[in-house]
Amino acid sequence: ALILKSDGATLYITRDIATAIYRDRTYKPAMNLYVVGSEQTYYFQQLKAVLLEMGLPSAENLHHIPFGLITVNGKKLSTRSGRIILLDQVLEDAIDLAKKQIEAKNPDLPNKDEVAKEVGVGAIIFGDLKNERTNNIDFVLEDQLRFEGETGPYVQYSHARAESILRKAGDIDLHGADKRLDDPAAWETVTALKDFPTVIESACKDFEPSEVAKYALRLAKAFNKYYAHSKILVEDDQLGARLSLVKAVSIVLKESLNLLGVKAPDAM
Repeated sequence: ALILKSDGATLYITRDIATAIYRDRTYKPAMNLYVVGSEQTYYFQQLKAVLLEMGLPSAENLHHIPFGLITVNGKKLSTRSGRIILLDQVLEDAIDLAKKQIEAKNPDLPNKDEVAKEVGVGAIIFGDLKNERTNNIDFVLEDQLRFEGETGPYVQYSHARAESILRKAGDIDLHGADKRLDDPAAWETVTALKDFPTVIESACKDFEPSEVAKYALRLAKAFNKYYAHSKILVEDDQLGARLSLVKAVSIVLKESLNLLGVKAPDAM
C-alpha cells in the first residue's frame, strides 16, 4: 500500500496508521472495530496488513465491520447530487407517525409524547439492525412504523402486552410459584426463551446485531401466539407458572431491545 505521496503529503491510510498507533499506546484496546461501508473492504485489508507488518500489538484484533447501502423509497442517497435526507427529519417524521398510531390505538395513554419518541426512534434503529449488516436495504418509513409484521413497534407492543398482563394479575409472588407448566401452547415460547444466551453469544461473535433483532421477532411471535390461544389470567393451580412465563418474556424482550439501543415502553 502507498503510505506517503512523493511530495511527502499524507493519505487516508497514513492518518489511519497514526491513529491506530495512538489508540494502541493510549488505550491498549482488546479489539478495534472499524464500522465502515462494504466498499472499503480492500482498504481495511491493506491497513491491517501494514499494521501487522509494523508489529502493532492490537493489529491482530483489528476488524473491519462492513455494512451495505441504504436507499430510501428505492432511491440512492448522494451528497454530491444533493439527494439527501437529514436524520433529524427522519426521526421527527417517525415520532409524529408513531404518535398518530398511538392516539388511534390508545388515546388515553398518559405519556403519549414520551412513548411516541421511544417507538418512533426505536422503529428507525430496529428497521436498520434487523437486516444482515452487509445487505443493501430500501427504507420506507411507513413500513417500519407498523405495529404488525417484522418491525420494532411489533416487538415493543409485545413487551407492553406482557407488562399489561402482569399489571392485571396484581401482586402475585412469582418466586414461590409452581413453575410446572403443562400447556402445549407454551412450548414454542419456552423454547425461544431457552435460545436467548446462545443468540447473544453468536451475535457477538459474528458482529451481527440482526441476529438479536430476528430473535426478538421470533420470541414476540411465539408469545403472541401463546397469548391468543391461552387464558393466562384464569385463577387455577397453574396461574403462577403462566405468569412466570409472561414475566420471562417481558424481561428477555426488553433486554433484546436494549442490546439494540431500543427502548421498551411498559404501555403503548
